Amino acid sequence: MNKKSHEEYMKLAIGEAKKAGQNGEVPIGAILVAENGEVIASAHNRTISLCDPSAHAEILVLRKAGIIIKNYRLLETILYVTIEPCIMCMGAVINSRIKKIVFGAYDPKGGAAGSLYNFTEDKRLNHKTRLISGICEEECRSLIQEFFKKKRG
Repeated sequence: MNKKSHEEYMKLAIGEAKKAGQNGEVPIGAILVAENGEVIASAHNRTISLCDPSAHAEILVLRKAGIIIKNYRLLETILYVTIEPCIMCMGAVINSRIKKIVFGAYDPKGGAAGSLYNFTEDKRLNHKTRLISGICEEECRSLIQEFFKKKRG
């Protein structure tokens, strides 16, 4: 399998985020990639359409991947997500043993990977996930900002 660059994988996550936005959902997308570069699963926010407060892109992609690989431990995988994961999503990332998170833009109001909280640095937690931020940052940030500008009117 030919591995792509972080930017190429993030573009796939951005494509998922755009699907969410087109459906009136907060435009956040996620991709889970295996160590060999294969995309295991992709998802976007669906909290409104599923009437499910846990239906964040990250949670949905982890659920799909777990079913595909038949294991809740998603060892040696990389999660690409357009916006910094929240507390709930970071908890799921830690419990699923994801090796690395790559995200686009920080979420200063709810992020748990460096802005509001930093679960990747908390030594009390049983699993350490590496972190890369700022990949396609401007595109990820503007996508969500434009969504909320239109929504607020």
